[in-house]
Amino acid sequence: MPQGGSRAGRRTRERILELTLRLFNEFGEPNTTTSLIASELEISPGNLYYHYRNKDEIVTALCGEFEREMARVLAVSGGPRVEIEDIWRQMHDTFDVVWRYRFLYRDLNDILTRNRAVEVLFKRILELKGRAALLACERLCAAGEMSATRLERLALADNLVVVATYWLSYEYVRNPRELLGEAAIRRGAFQVLAIAAPHLKGRSKALFEKLAEKYLAE
Repeated sequence: MPQGGSRAGRRTRERILELTLRLFNEFGEPNTTTSLIASELEISPGNLYYHYRNKDEIVTALCGEFEREMARVLAVSGGPRVEIEDIWRQMHDTFDVVWRYRFLYRDLNDILTRNRAVEVLFKRILELKGRAALLACERLCAAGEMSATRLERLALADNLVVVATYWLSYEYVRNPRELLGEAAIRRGAFQVLAIAAPHLKGRSKALFEKLAEKYLAE
């Protein structure tokens, strides 16, 4: 993709990414062609190829934006103590980013088999999620809000990442003829938190039970 360029050129690249993200989310990445993208933008295929040589370059660019948004959400803030509200808020924010880039999760295996850049990038994202999940568990334990051995915390962090990563795939397989809605994201956030529930103590346990009652009542 050309580097630098005019403000108009940068805006065109932004429009391409915004529109493609919508199309990928609506129709799926495998079903969205560069011809469709150019037609929806009302630009020529040559203009599209000037900014992105092929669809994989667009996918890679979108994944780069996804990684930056995920890194921001997972950034650690505050002191060593952590409350369950902080974990829940971060969980929701994480799933909000997943929802915005849901095409990637729905079509993940297909994309990874043919895009080496995305494969490397997504490994970094998984490592980022894993470190954030483990740190959250360790901070909860340090605050007396969780009871788990080091081995249990390591396994718990992995399980949290697995469910968060493949939840939308599960929802899609369960109802392949229905459009995924934001309710699927809320269910995913709750299920991820529910994995940690057996290890929670005190106020965090009580707050989880309160969240569970609210979730089940929806």
